[in-house]
This record gives sequence, structure tokens and C-alpha cells, in this order.
Amino acid sequence: MKVLKFGGTSVGSVGSIKTLLEILKAEDEQGSRPVVVLSAMSGVTNLLISMAEGAAEGHEFTAQLAELEKRHFDVVKALLDVQNQNPAFTRLKIHFNQLEELLQGVLTLRELTPKTRDQIVSYGERCSALMVSKIAAQHFGNVLFTDAAELIKTDSSFGNAKVNNELTDLLIRNYYQENKDSLLIVTGFIAGNEAGQTTTLGRGGSDYTAAILGAALNAEEIQIWTDVNGMMTADPRIVKKAFPLEELTYTEAMELSYFGAKVIYPPTMIPAFLKKIPIVIKNTFEPAFRGTVIRHDCKSSTLPIKGISSINNISILNLQGSGMVGKSGFSGRLFSLLAREQINIILITQSSSEHSITFAVQPDDAGKAQRLIEQEFELELLANKLEPVLIERGQAILAIVGENMKQTPGMSGKLFHALGRNGVNVRAIAQGSSEYNISVIISAADLSKALNAVHDAFFIELTKTLHAFCLGTGNIGRTLFSQLNGHKEYLEKNNGIQVKIAGISNTRKMMFNSDGLSLDTWKDDLAESIHTADLPAFIAKMKEMNLPNCVFIDNTASPKPIEFYEEVFKSNISVVTCNKIGNSASFSQYKMFRDTARRHGVDFFYETNVGAGLPIIRTLKDLMSSGDRIQCIEAILSGTISYIFNHFKGDVSFHDVVKEAQDKGYTEPDPRDDLSGRDFMRKILILARDAGHEMEEAEVEIESVLPKACLEAATVDDFYNALKTEDAYFNDLKDRALKEKKVLRYIGKLENGKASITLQMVDENHPFYMLSGSDNIISFTTDRYKERPLVVKGPGAGAEVTAAGVFADLINVGAD
Repeated sequence: MKVLKFGGTSVGSVGSIKTLLEILKAEDEQGSRPVVVLSAMSGVTNLLISMAEGAAEGHEFTAQLAELEKRHFDVVKALLDVQNQNPAFTRLKIHFNQLEELLQGVLTLRELTPKTRDQIVSYGERCSALMVSKIAAQHFGNVLFTDAAELIKTDSSFGNAKVNNELTDLLIRNYYQENKDSLLIVTGFIAGNEAGQTTTLGRGGSDYTAAILGAALNAEEIQIWTDVNGMMTADPRIVKKAFPLEELTYTEAMELSYFGAKVIYPPTMIPAFLKKIPIVIKNTFEPAFRGTVIRHDCKSSTLPIKGISSINNISILNLQGSGMVGKSGFSGRLFSLLAREQINIILITQSSSEHSITFAVQPDDAGKAQRLIEQEFELELLANKLEPVLIERGQAILAIVGENMKQTPGMSGKLFHALGRNGVNVRAIAQGSSEYNISVIISAADLSKALNAVHDAFFIELTKTLHAFCLGTGNIGRTLFSQLNGHKEYLEKNNGIQVKIAGISNTRKMMFNSDGLSLDTWKDDLAESIHTADLPAFIAKMKEMNLPNCVFIDNTASPKPIEFYEEVFKSNISVVTCNKIGNSASFSQYKMFRDTARRHGVDFFYETNVGAGLPIIRTLKDLMSSGDRIQCIEAILSGTISYIFNHFKGDVSFHDVVKEAQDKGYTEPDPRDDLSGRDFMRKILILARDAGHEMEEAEVEIESVLPKACLEAATVDDFYNALKTEDAYFNDLKDRALKEKKVLRYIGKLENGKASITLQMVDENHPFYMLSGSDNIISFTTDRYKERPLVVKGPGAGAEVTAAGVFADLINVGAD
């Protein structure tokens, strides 16, 4: 025999009740006649409470009562044959008349006692069970409406009554034996005391009713039918990637339920736990889905944790002072006081020095708890042995739960790394000796970000989501979006990473979407955006969205975004940039960026600052972190100049080669940024700093490729005109190199703490002789690579390779 409990959404509409009947038919076809427990229709209990409380304040309830009656009558009209409707209407009308009398009494007296409140809310279950029993009788014949108040006996603690288990079990067994040939439709949530007065079983009462019945009848299974596919790894309303768990132990389910998983409530499981009866959580709207089984003997799981639960609004109180240290009985005195006043403590943590105690309560209890403590410990407070009681509101609890935690090292470390990397401050920590649960108190404002970050950290079979905010939609930005869009499936399959572009801005418009902007239509979407580009507002919105695993991508060549890097780091957001200006300004700024990123546990990746997509900075850092010492670095780090000199041969003019390089997207908007050596200087300066030298821009010696007239031209067009007039100068350079069987190379060098960039002619014996296209090349001479330097060579310019470098940096953020 099974007990099937159906929640409010399962009886909340004509469609859901039809599904409920199909589920019962499937059981009937298998020869099973279950006991069915029903909740009130969805929203009815809250409406009854609202009507009762409103009546106590003098508010009229007639319209609400009429709507409640109509809702039930509409279901009867839709699902009962016409000849069977009147008996159902009559019985329901009696209930609504009784309910009206109760509400009228509350309105007249302006008083709502706990006893009257229980009586009023009981009509939700009574009406739904009566209604469904009449409908079910058309399909199953012998159906019996059962008022649980006649079977489940409790004390008189109205609102949260305690069950008399011995008497209740006896009554249930006798009743079932007398009516075992009937399909029993039982009211959930409600019970009765020995005086025959209606009581209720508190939060989750209908689930509790099912468990009480199941335990009394030694059911083979208790099924809880709700509107989700079982117990989830996290709250699916907050964590989109949450998934249903196949099975849980009673302990795991209790821990998850206690800390906010509302699919099932802890008291529900106690009767089942004692009898080792499996509880199955199933979805009325997807009955074929297996759901979650809560049982005594779970098979071993490969998951380090089973789920992440949360309570999204709590307050914490903190007591501290020397008067607590070594004073036996202090905690007992404190918590006995709170227990006497019915204040539930959600979580407790105490420092090992006994100097402070922190505990969490419901927000409505915080002020009362503070007043009670101040009264109880008045003398200690006056003597300054205790400091004033502090309340912190707007807090939340996040808890990771699972039996495997006790045998898996590093659980706490993984939890706190995920939180710390996302800037989530932990206010208090609690872990039981059983190691089934680690709970932390955090700001409620950070709960969504924390849940998603922790979920990504622990469920490694899922993809890790990066939320990227991108500045710049030029060649590099556009190409990056195209690459991300084209490699989306590959990233998820091979890297376990999902990249969502949560924000895009150029100099005209900006747009945001926490679920990710479309990389197929982003151009049109940005053009149609109502938000005018505003860099401070873009940064503020990025912080306000407070998403987990955030990355700020700067694909501009503007100095303006650099001003916000420090603020971004302090918001625990990583930075990926191809913008060289930040790292090549003052050394103090360069150092501040690195120190701030490190201090806040985020990444600062700028591989494309030096060699577009080439792994130059990463190679240098690997050499140094492995203990090698840099003796000399020689490099050609301007893909633009490399392209120009590689193609400056034959009859072609220098002017035409430069123009061709710009047309291909190899140069900066103003080619002089490349040809003046200034862009090259920034790269050498960044390399020098990464190699450990506290170098400033003025210390890099630069030999310009261009004559003075070209450098001083007012506009880019004037610059090109000046190039034409200097044809003889450039042709002379080309001819001299050809005559000596050499090639022109613009080479940077770092040696003995000095950096220089010079135009040189090198012969075929030089490692930089054989270059083609826009290749960059760098040679590292180190203590280990002394006889044969380590050389990195490849394309050093172009949107494709630069975007690929930004892409790689972004993925490296996700790899941490």
C-alpha cells in the first residue's frame, strides 16, 4: 500500500486535477489502492489567512469569499457530471457558510485567536478533499472523503500542534481496516485535539499528514506529488543549471530541507525515517519522470555534495565581551531564554576563545531577541562585561550538504575559494561534527551570485559559466564575438566552460542581459538599444548585476577604461585586456593593478598587450616562476612594422606598403602609433616590468623609423602625403640593405636592465632574418636557454590572432 500526497498546484486547476486522476488510474491498473492526501488548492491557504487577518482589522471579506467559492464551484462544473453536481455543491456550500460565520465572528470581535485561525485555514483542505473525492467517485466507485481531524490527534498547540503518536496510529489503523476497500481521500495539514477542536500541523503539514499515515499503516512508499522534478541540487529559480537528484538519504534530505529546500519539510521525514519507508518526490506535471527517492539505503554517489540549500532572509545577532569567557552556563542561560519565548535559532557559531556568540533568527524575531537579551543580561551590560547586542539584517544562509563530504578532503576550501573569488564575504560559519553540512552566513544581496558560483564549483560535470562584459566592438571585438559563437559547443564539451556576454558597449550604445546576449544578432540589438553609451554607468551596471564569475574585457585602445580597472578589481571582477595603455603608463599604476587583482583573488590577463595571440607573456612568466633568470630578450614585437619591412622590396614604395598594412587591419587607426615606435615601446616596457624591472617609459631608448616631417603631420592624410615626399629616404634604406645582402628589422632589446628599440640591418646569420608576413618573433636568453635561446614566433598583428589571444585569456579565467 502507498500513500500519495498531492500539493496545492496538483489540485489547483481543472487540468492538474485531471492529471491527478490519471495518476490514480495508473495505480489502480497496477492493483494498488493508495491512501490519497490533499492540500488546499494553490493560493487558498494564503487567501484564508489574509481574509482572517483582514477581518481582525475590520476589513470586509465578502468579495474574497465569493471568489474562493466560485473557484471550487468552477472545478465541480468542469469535472463532475451534471447529475452529480448538486450533492457536491451542497456539501461545499455548507463549508463556505461555516467559514463565513467564523470570519464574521472575527470581524465582529476584531480578534483572531490561534484556535480560530486553525479552524478557518482548515477549510482549504476540507474543500479541496471533498471536491476531489466527489470527482474521483465517478472513476473509482467507492471513494471516501476523510477528515484527518478525526484520525490525527494532537495537543492544543494551535498553529503547530504536537501529535499523540500512539493514539493517532491506533485510530488510523482501525479506520483503514474498516474502509480498506475504499479509496480514501484525506485532508492534509489539519488534525484535532482530544476535545474535538481543529488544530494544524504547521509548515509542511500536508506532507506530515502523509508521513503519519504512511508510518501508521507501514506503507511500502510515500509519494509527494508537487510541481518540480524532485529535490534539486539548488533552488532552480536562482540557479538555472540546478538538476534533480536521483536519491538522497534521510539525513541529506533533512539538512537540505531545513536550510530552505521547500519541496519537503523536515518533520515530514521523521515518521518515515523511523519506519525506513522510502519517500518519493514526483512532479504532477511530468508523472513519467522518476523524481527523487529519499531512502535509508542509498547507493554510493560520485557527487562530493548532494545539494546547495539556502535561506534568503535572516538576521544575525552577535554577543561578545569578556564576561562570556570561561563562564559556565552562559550559553545555556542565553538559549533557554530564547527557547522559552519561542524564538527559533537557525544557526549558531561561537569563537573558540568564548569571547563571542553569533546566531541567526528569522527577521521578525530579531528585535524581540535583542530586547530579551538586554533584559536578561542587564547587569553584565552595565558592567561592560558584555558589549551591546548587535543585529545585522539582510543576511542569508548558504549550506552545502552531502554524506560524501566527510570522506572528501578540501570541501571547505572549494566552498570558500568559490565564494572568495566572487567577492562574497562570509559573516559566520557553522559545521557539524557529522560533516554532512557546511553552512555560511552571507549578505542576502550576494546570495544569487554565491549559489551559482558554488554550484559551478562543486558540480564539475556541468559547464562553468563566465559572465563577460565587453567594451569595444571594433575589429577585435567583432572577431571575438564571432569566435565565441563559433566555438560555443567545443568550449562546453572540451573545456567545461560556457561564456555568456552579459554586457556590450561601444562609444554609441550599450546593452545588458544577465542570461547572455545573442551573438547572432548583437549588432542589430546594440543598434536598437535604448541605452546611450556611458562608461561609468556601464561599470556601475556590471557591479549592480552582481553575477558570478565575472570578466571585464577591454577591447579598446582608449585610456578611459583604464581609469576603472582598480574599481573593477575591487569588485572581484577579473580583467582581460588587449589595451596596452594601462600596463605601459607609470610603474606605480602597473604595480597597483597586479597587487589589487591579487589581493581580491581575481585574474588580470593581458597576453595580447605584447604579441597578439602569441604566448609571450605566459612564456616569460613560466620561465620566471620556474626559477630561471632572464639574461637578454630580443624581439620584433610590431606585426605592423614586420609586415611593412617584409613587403618593402622591389619597386613598391614605402607609402604603398604602409597603406596596404592599414587596409588589412594591421596598423593602429593612426599608423604612426606603430611606426613611431611608441606602440613597440609599450610592449618592451611591459615585458621589462614582467621580467622584474621597475622601468618607466622615459627609460626606453627609441629610434624612430620615420623622418620628423612624417611624425609631425597634422592628420593621417597629411602623414601619408609626407610619406610620399620622403620616398628617397626610404628607398635609400632599402637599397643599402639590398647591397649588403641584409634586411631591415626594427628590433627591441632588454639586457642588463636597459631597453632599446632600433632599426637594424641583419644578415642571414641572424635569427630574425627569415621573417614573413606580419610575424612577431622573440628570443629569450636565460640561464637555462643560454647556448640556444628560446624563440617564440608567429603572426603578431590582425584582428583574428588578437581576438584569439583575448579568447585564450578569457578561457584561462574560467580554468581557475
